[in-house]
Amino acid sequence: MSRLKEKYTRDIMPQMMKRFGYKNIMQVPKIDKVVINMGLGEAIQNVKILESAEKELATITGQKPVITKARKAIANFKLRQGMPIGCKVTLRRERMYEFLDRLLNLALPRIRDFKGVSPKAFDGRGNYALGIREQIIFPEIDYDKIDKIKGMNIVITTTAKNDEEAKALLEYFGMPFGAN
Repeated sequence: MSRLKEKYTRDIMPQMMKRFGYKNIMQVPKIDKVVINMGLGEAIQNVKILESAEKELATITGQKPVITKARKAIANFKLRQGMPIGCKVTLRRERMYEFLDRLLNLALPRIRDFKGVSPKAFDGRGNYALGIREQIIFPEIDYDKIDKIKGMNIVITTTAKNDEEAKALLEYFGMPFGAN
């Protein structure tokens, strides 16, 4: 069992039950899945960028990414329907907890001038979206082998009914919310 999942069952569940007055442990919100997405608009001209992004995302998450394709054509961007423009990974269960552990304890503290993540990035249904500008904050990435700095979006999907419960859950996990 991963460290974060053990912390959830041992520490976070009782704290959430006490704070929100849940009668049953099945009512306690949990993290359902984590989706990591890299959108690469420049992959239209250079396919090698997409290949390197796929390798880096596989290294970071430990799972092979799925190539995402354009849904519709946009003439101004020289984009045709079905062209590969990004990659994404959906993590669940053990891999999800391992990734969150590395994100919260290793990667986020390595961001330059880090003052915490925005507490306003909830969607109203208990899901949290986080944007990262550089993939080099993850220790698995070899700085010498990257060709271009790429960003990524991380969406943490929870079973919480509202943002207040989801924020409390992520705070207990150790998400460093800033003062924004």
